[in-house]
Amino acid sequence: MNTRARLHLATATAVLAGSTAFAGVAAADPGDSSDVNVTVDIPAIHQPGVLALSVAANAVNLTENGSTGLVRQFTGTLPTVTVTDTRTAEEVPPGAAWAVLGTSSNFTGTAGQPAITADHLGWKPRLIDGGETGQVSEGEEVVTVLDDPTQPGNNVGLKDQELLVSTYDSAAVAGGSYDVNADLFLRTPADVAAGSYHATLTISLFE
Repeated sequence: MNTRARLHLATATAVLAGSTAFAGVAAADPGDSSDVNVTVDIPAIHQPGVLALSVAANAVNLTENGSTGLVRQFTGTLPTVTVTDTRTAEEVPPGAAWAVLGTSSNFTGTAGQPAITADHLGWKPRLIDGGETGQVSEGEEVVTVLDDPTQPGNNVGLKDQELLVSTYDSAAVAGGSYDVNADLFLRTPADVAAGSYHATLTISLFE
Protein backbone atom coordinates (compact mmCIF):
# COMPACT_ATOMS: atom_id res chain seq x y z
CA MET A 1 0.00 0.00 0.00
CA ASN A 2 1.37 3.43 -0.89
CA THR A 3 1.08 6.12 1.74
CA ARG A 4 1.07 9.71 0.61
CA ALA A 5 1.91 12.56 2.93
CA ARG A 6 0.34 15.93 2.25
CA LEU A 7 1.98 19.13 3.27
CA HIS A 8 -0.52 21.84 4.14
CA LEU A 9 0.73 25.37 3.65
CA ALA A 10 -0.66 28.04 5.94
CA THR A 11 -0.57 31.64 4.75
CA ALA A 12 -0.25 34.34 7.35
CA THR A 13 -1.34 37.83 6.41
CA ALA A 14 -0.31 40.90 8.32
CA VAL A 15 -2.46 43.97 8.01
CA LEU A 16 -0.50 47.09 8.45
CA ALA A 17 -2.10 50.10 10.06
CA GLY A 18 0.25 52.90 9.56
CA SER A 19 3.58 51.67 10.88
CA THR A 20 2.08 49.04 13.28
CA ALA A 21 1.89 45.26 12.47
CA PHE A 22 0.29 42.41 14.39
CA ALA A 23 2.77 40.85 16.85
CA GLY A 24 3.86 37.19 16.56
CA VAL A 25 4.06 36.97 12.76
CA ALA A 26 7.52 35.80 11.62
CA ALA A 27 8.86 35.91 8.08
CA ALA A 28 11.30 33.24 6.78
CA ASP A 29 14.59 34.41 5.49
CA PRO A 30 15.22 33.61 1.81
CA GLY A 31 17.48 30.54 1.36
CA ASP A 32 16.41 28.65 4.53
CA SER A 33 16.20 24.83 4.06
CA SER A 34 15.44 21.65 5.97
CA ASP A 35 16.55 18.04 5.32
CA VAL A 36 14.32 14.92 5.30
CA ASN A 37 16.01 11.57 5.85
CA VAL A 38 14.58 8.84 3.60
CA THR A 39 15.17 5.15 4.55
CA VAL A 40 14.11 1.84 3.04
CA ASP A 41 14.63 -1.80 4.00
CA ILE A 42 15.08 -4.09 0.96
CA PRO A 43 14.78 -7.79 1.84
CA ALA A 44 16.96 -10.38 0.10
CA ILE A 45 15.32 -12.33 -2.72
CA HIS A 46 15.09 -16.03 -1.86
CA GLN A 47 16.31 -18.18 -4.73
CA PRO A 48 15.15 -21.79 -4.30
CA GLY A 49 17.73 -24.49 -4.94
CA VAL A 50 17.73 -26.65 -8.08
CA LEU A 51 18.56 -30.22 -9.06
CA ALA A 52 20.70 -30.20 -12.21
CA LEU A 53 22.76 -32.45 -14.48
CA SER A 54 25.95 -31.63 -16.37
CA VAL A 55 28.33 -33.68 -18.54
CA ALA A 56 32.03 -32.83 -18.79
CA ALA A 57 32.18 -33.28 -22.60
CA ASN A 58 29.78 -33.92 -25.47
CA ALA A 59 31.78 -36.58 -27.32
CA VAL A 60 33.82 -39.75 -26.76
CA ASN A 61 35.78 -41.78 -29.28
CA LEU A 62 35.83 -45.57 -28.94
CA THR A 63 39.02 -47.32 -30.00
CA GLU A 64 39.69 -50.99 -30.66
CA ASN A 65 40.89 -52.85 -27.59
CA GLY A 66 40.58 -56.53 -26.61
CA SER A 67 39.16 -57.94 -29.86
CA THR A 68 39.13 -61.71 -30.44
CA GLY A 69 38.75 -63.85 -33.54
CA LEU A 70 34.97 -63.86 -33.00
CA VAL A 71 34.19 -60.46 -31.47
CA ARG A 72 35.65 -57.03 -32.10
CA GLN A 73 35.66 -54.70 -29.12
CA PHE A 74 35.96 -50.90 -28.99
CA THR A 75 36.26 -49.14 -25.64
CA GLY A 76 36.21 -45.67 -24.11
CA THR A 77 35.11 -43.74 -21.02
CA LEU A 78 31.89 -41.80 -20.60
CA PRO A 79 32.70 -38.15 -19.78
CA THR A 80 32.12 -37.39 -16.11
CA VAL A 81 28.46 -36.82 -15.29
CA THR A 82 27.75 -34.51 -12.34
CA VAL A 83 24.48 -34.25 -10.43
CA THR A 84 24.31 -31.02 -8.42
CA ASP A 85 21.56 -30.38 -5.88
CA THR A 86 21.56 -26.88 -4.37
CA ARG A 87 18.26 -27.40 -2.56
CA THR A 88 17.81 -27.66 1.17
CA ALA A 89 16.18 -30.78 2.56
CA GLU A 90 13.03 -28.74 3.22
CA GLU A 91 12.77 -27.84 -0.48
CA VAL A 92 12.73 -31.49 -1.59
CA PRO A 93 9.26 -33.03 -2.12
CA PRO A 94 8.46 -35.71 0.46
CA GLY A 95 9.54 -39.17 -0.61
CA ALA A 96 11.47 -37.90 -3.66
CA ALA A 97 14.30 -39.89 -5.26
CA TRP A 98 16.43 -39.10 -8.31
CA ALA A 99 18.12 -41.23 -10.95
CA VAL A 100 20.31 -40.68 -14.01
CA LEU A 101 19.55 -42.98 -16.94
CA GLY A 102 21.30 -43.54 -20.26
CA THR A 103 20.12 -44.84 -23.61
CA SER A 104 21.85 -45.07 -26.98
CA SER A 105 20.71 -44.79 -30.55
CA ASN A 106 21.92 -47.25 -33.17
CA PHE A 107 25.39 -46.70 -34.66
CA THR A 108 24.84 -45.38 -38.17
CA GLY A 109 27.52 -45.87 -40.80
CA THR A 110 28.69 -42.67 -42.46
CA ALA A 111 29.23 -44.46 -45.80
CA GLY A 112 25.93 -46.33 -45.85
CA GLN A 113 27.18 -49.50 -44.17
CA PRO A 114 24.60 -51.43 -42.11
CA ALA A 115 23.85 -49.96 -38.70
CA ILE A 116 25.15 -51.50 -35.49
CA THR A 117 22.21 -51.72 -33.12
CA ALA A 118 22.34 -50.11 -29.68
CA ASP A 119 22.25 -53.47 -27.90
CA HIS A 120 25.91 -53.91 -28.98
CA LEU A 121 26.95 -51.02 -26.67
CA GLY A 122 27.34 -51.72 -22.95
CA TRP A 123 28.69 -49.89 -19.92
CA LYS A 124 29.98 -50.34 -16.40
CA PRO A 125 29.16 -47.29 -14.23
CA ARG A 126 31.80 -46.04 -11.80
CA LEU A 127 30.94 -43.71 -8.91
CA ILE A 128 33.70 -41.10 -8.59
CA ASP A 129 32.27 -39.01 -5.74
CA GLY A 130 29.14 -40.13 -3.95
CA GLY A 131 29.41 -37.82 -0.94
CA GLU A 132 29.52 -38.96 2.66
CA THR A 133 25.95 -40.16 3.20
CA GLY A 134 26.39 -43.51 1.45
CA GLN A 135 23.02 -43.00 -0.22
CA VAL A 136 24.23 -42.30 -3.77
CA SER A 137 24.93 -45.49 -5.75
CA GLU A 138 26.21 -46.36 -9.21
CA GLY A 139 24.13 -48.51 -11.53
CA GLU A 140 24.88 -52.13 -12.39
CA GLU A 141 26.95 -53.20 -15.38
CA VAL A 142 24.98 -53.70 -18.61
CA VAL A 143 26.68 -56.02 -21.13
CA THR A 144 25.91 -56.44 -24.82
CA VAL A 145 23.70 -58.77 -26.79
CA LEU A 146 26.82 -60.75 -27.75
CA ASP A 147 27.67 -61.46 -24.09
CA ASP A 148 26.44 -63.94 -21.55
CA PRO A 149 24.62 -62.03 -18.79
CA THR A 150 26.70 -61.07 -15.76
CA GLN A 151 23.48 -60.32 -13.85
CA PRO A 152 20.11 -61.86 -14.69
CA GLY A 153 18.90 -60.38 -17.98
CA ASN A 154 21.54 -57.65 -18.25
CA ASN A 155 22.89 -58.60 -21.71
CA VAL A 156 20.62 -56.09 -23.46
CA GLY A 157 23.02 -53.22 -24.15
CA LEU A 158 21.92 -49.60 -23.93
CA LYS A 159 18.95 -49.83 -26.29
CA ASP A 160 16.61 -48.89 -23.42
CA GLN A 161 17.13 -46.58 -20.45
CA GLU A 162 19.69 -48.06 -18.07
CA LEU A 163 20.69 -46.79 -14.62
CA LEU A 164 23.93 -44.78 -14.30
CA VAL A 165 23.58 -43.38 -10.75
CA SER A 166 20.76 -42.83 -8.25
CA THR A 167 19.61 -42.18 -4.71
CA TYR A 168 16.51 -43.40 -2.93
CA ASP A 169 16.29 -40.31 -0.70
CA SER A 170 16.72 -36.93 -2.39
CA ALA A 171 16.32 -35.02 0.88
CA ALA A 172 19.19 -36.94 2.51
CA VAL A 173 21.64 -35.93 -0.24
CA ALA A 174 20.32 -32.41 -0.93
CA GLY A 175 22.96 -29.70 -0.96
CA GLY A 176 25.63 -31.93 -2.51
CA SER A 177 27.34 -32.63 -5.82
CA TYR A 178 27.98 -36.16 -7.13
CA ASP A 179 30.20 -37.44 -9.96
CA VAL A 180 30.04 -40.65 -11.99
CA ASN A 181 31.40 -41.97 -15.27
CA ALA A 182 31.30 -45.37 -16.98
CA ASP A 183 33.46 -47.75 -18.96
CA LEU A 184 31.92 -47.99 -22.44
CA PHE A 185 32.37 -51.01 -24.70
CA LEU A 186 31.03 -51.68 -28.19
CA ARG A 187 31.14 -55.36 -29.17
CA THR A 188 30.42 -56.45 -32.74
CA PRO A 189 30.79 -59.60 -34.83
CA ALA A 190 34.24 -60.04 -36.33
CA ASP A 191 32.86 -59.46 -39.84
CA VAL A 192 31.39 -56.01 -39.06
CA ALA A 193 31.70 -53.64 -42.04
CA ALA A 194 34.67 -51.30 -41.82
CA GLY A 195 34.08 -47.55 -41.69
CA SER A 196 33.06 -44.73 -39.40
CA TYR A 197 29.93 -44.96 -37.27
CA HIS A 198 28.04 -42.47 -35.12
CA ALA A 199 25.56 -42.89 -32.26
CA THR A 200 24.00 -40.60 -29.68
CA LEU A 201 24.10 -41.59 -26.01
CA THR A 202 21.43 -39.62 -24.14
CA ILE A 203 21.94 -39.05 -20.40
CA SER A 204 18.81 -37.94 -18.50
CA LEU A 205 18.08 -36.95 -14.90
CA PHE A 206 14.72 -37.82 -13.38
CA GLU A 207 13.16 -37.22 -9.97
